[in-house]
Amino acid sequence: MQHINSRAESHLSSQVECELESVGKRGWVNQAYCDTPPLARHSVSTVYNIPPRAGAPNPYQAEATMLNQQPEKKKSGCCSIFLRGIKVTYGMTSSTTYYYTKVMNDLFVNSFESVASMDDFWNYAEGSLLDGLYWTTWYNDEPLDTGSHSFIYYENMLLGVPRMRQIKVKNNSCKVPTDFRAEISSCFDVYNEKKEDEYVFGLVNGSAWTYHTETQIKGSGHWGLLATYSGAGYYQDLALTKDDSVVILAELKENLWLDHGTRAVFIDFTTYNANINLFCVIRLVVEFPATGGAIPSYQIRTVKLIRYVTSWDYFVMGCEMVFCVFILYYIVEEILEVRIHKCSYFTSVWNILDVVVLLLAVVAIIFNVFRTIKVNNLLGILLKDPSSYADFEFLAFWQTQYNNMNAVNLFFAWIKIFKYISFNKTMTQLSSTLARCATDILGFAVMFFIVFFAYAQLGYLLFGTQVESFSTFQKCIFTQFRIILGDFDYDAIDRANRILGPIYFFTYVFFVFFVLLNMFLAIINDTYSEVKEELASHTDDLHITDLFKQTVLKLKFKKDRISDVQRALDGSTDLEFRDFRETLKEMGHDDHDISEAFTKYDKDGNQILDREEQEKMKRELEEKRNALNAELRNLTHGNKPEDSDTASSNSVHPEQFHM
Repeated sequence: MQHINSRAESHLSSQVECELESVGKRGWVNQAYCDTPPLARHSVSTVYNIPPRAGAPNPYQAEATMLNQQPEKKKSGCCSIFLRGIKVTYGMTSSTTYYYTKVMNDLFVNSFESVASMDDFWNYAEGSLLDGLYWTTWYNDEPLDTGSHSFIYYENMLLGVPRMRQIKVKNNSCKVPTDFRAEISSCFDVYNEKKEDEYVFGLVNGSAWTYHTETQIKGSGHWGLLATYSGAGYYQDLALTKDDSVVILAELKENLWLDHGTRAVFIDFTTYNANINLFCVIRLVVEFPATGGAIPSYQIRTVKLIRYVTSWDYFVMGCEMVFCVFILYYIVEEILEVRIHKCSYFTSVWNILDVVVLLLAVVAIIFNVFRTIKVNNLLGILLKDPSSYADFEFLAFWQTQYNNMNAVNLFFAWIKIFKYISFNKTMTQLSSTLARCATDILGFAVMFFIVFFAYAQLGYLLFGTQVESFSTFQKCIFTQFRIILGDFDYDAIDRANRILGPIYFFTYVFFVFFVLLNMFLAIINDTYSEVKEELASHTDDLHITDLFKQTVLKLKFKKDRISDVQRALDGSTDLEFRDFRETLKEMGHDDHDISEAFTKYDKDGNQILDREEQEKMKRELEEKRNALNAELRNLTHGNKPEDSDTASSNSVHPEQFHM
């Protein structure tokens, strides 16, 4: 009973005392239960102050642990899921991926970027492309012992054969003005999927001269520099050997496979390096605009499709499984919180961020399952016939999306760290500054972007026909951000317009950089100074209202504990220890507390409380209960600060704290 008594007798224990000392100068007075008047106006008194027995556990500490258990568990869980998210994301990434991409870029792209016409394209295809694709001998001309496969750089196996595919538009897809119809008999518009040419041409027979839909060839669309192209078109697969591929390209070139209607040519192939277990899916694209000429671009996706090979891979798989369990747990927790708080749950930015992280994690898990199933189903089929084209574009795309989803999710997880380091003074200043000046920044942003977009359209109309960085409205926006950062080619706009170019540049720099940008910084600096000054005037983070709330909760908890013991007593008959213990155990009491309570009032030591002993126990418990009730009334209905004059004395000094 010692612990139960101490709960009632010393409801403000040593830990509470320390908290009160940290509050400062403000407190409350319980005049009804103080022996003598307080020494100071804002001293603190308690009902009882029986010091705890030496070595006894602190009852307040157990209660505080229970009250703070949920936030601490959530912090611990968030840290665990954050660390596992890092392991999952970085466990599947390596710097080797970059070097693999760079090797392929140096071999195929450097010379490819010089393609500027159809003639350049054929020179590249018959020269650098075939030389890079087919490696059959060592540097001393000794043959490679690799069978019919080509091993690029002696390490990277070419999977299947490369494929060339082109997309064309119909003749007369646009109209020639009447004045020029005598000289110009044909018109091929810019690319549009509705204007695709689907007729046979050239040699008529063969896949290179016959149109195939995207479904027939299981192709994939492509977002190019000039347009977004479908996965359909006319295609030609190259051969396993360089000599046979030379013959195929010569036939295509001789019969004008590329003509006026050609708008894009795609070269697709895939390599695999067993040393590092990585696939490199390469797509070289040459767009032929309606203006003539050629615009080359490329896409290299280095991905790890066969995920679980080494012991480290299996460790990452274990982290992924634990990650999924955590996500499932937090989904259930978030659903329960939403059911409790309804729409008010989404008024907190941190709650919204929690939902975003969980949604992204679920999407990433779905992506991973989908990708794994597709790889298992398609990998064997794609590698079954080495003489056919192996289309890994689909698998590489979904693997890339999975990687992107993990990257975005990990980014938001890092942002969530701010929630748990807000106790730091510097972080408090930062978050408070941003929160307080958000309204001012939003209003300023409207004015800023009005001026910013006005200059963007001005630059687009003035220089868009001559300067590449102003050729589209989107590029104008990014170019103007680059001007703010000092990364800009002034000579280009000066050559494009010698009068309006300098005027545009100097007025933009003056109004946007010197005026508007500095206004933005001034708003933040002014708010930061206010926040810093306010934080400096507050020596403690714990306000008296919070202390009132915490103390009332603790007193009610102790009152409930006393009520449990009173309900366990039966004054009409003798009470055995076994019955007393079972009753309190069902109410959640500790064995040690139950034993001490029973022993204190069992004077004869026979493990039975008679009526007299029970009555004595009831009287003392009732006295303690009344004392707690009085203390609760005093806290909830006592005097409160009524004006700002009391703000300077809103905490309790340690020397004013008397127990």
